Amino acid sequence: MDYTTGELMVVAAAREIQDEEVVFVGMRLPMLAFAVAKRTHAPNVVGFYECGIVRDFPSEQLLYTMGDTPNIEGAQWCTSTNHLMFLMQQGNVDCGFIGGAEIDRFGNVNTSYIGNHNNPKVKLPGSGGAADIAGLSNRLLVIMNHEKRRLTEKVDYITSPGAGEGGNWREEQGIPRGGIGSLITTLGVMRPGGNNELELASIHPGIALEEVKENTGWDLKAGNNLTETDPPKPEELDVIRSIDPDGFWTG
Repeated sequence: MDYTTGELMVVAAAREIQDEEVVFVGMRLPMLAFAVAKRTHAPNVVGFYECGIVRDFPSEQLLYTMGDTPNIEGAQWCTSTNHLMFLMQQGNVDCGFIGGAEIDRFGNVNTSYIGNHNNPKVKLPGSGGAADIAGLSNRLLVIMNHEKRRLTEKVDYITSPGAGEGGNWREEQGIPRGGIGSLITTLGVMRPGGNNELELASIHPGIALEEVKENTGWDLKAGNNLTETDPPKPEELDVIRSIDPDGFWTG
């Protein structure tokens, strides 16, 4: 392949963004995904960054954090996190991007604890706003490495709610909108199917179905229209490599 797995994940994530949407941009790969979407198929997309920055075009320089100077320079608005959260609470954010340490078959994401939360094996960074993004954006996009220890039957702790226990759990809990739209991993893309359980929608080129299943901690079902993920187009790779020429995030 003439592209890396990281580049493929960025492109697959970018294609989830539709034109004229407001996107709550997460750290690392989502920052590049926003740039790819903006410069290719979604020229009217607007990016909200959790630190309080609003941009209608991406920085042309590599960002190590969303608060880096190149992201502030040329921004349309530099405000507080609260102001952007207020807009999201009003329903003005179409999709939110997050990552996580664990995700389960109903799209619940854990970024808090591995093991019992009263005596955890590992204490993770916590929500950092991810619970709000999962509960208040109109749909959630999750991007993470595909490993059995990460894609588990049931997360140790729900930091960011997906479909909870399945079915109509979100509505029963009074979560106003959203839910996971897609999970983009190093092996494929998943979307909610029956009972809101994640199903495999596409497999990345060169990956076998058995490999995906072996690296998933539940009995993963393939969707009715299972496809192969389209490889990155030259123009998509050009955007990524113009910003991240040394593969800091995508190598």
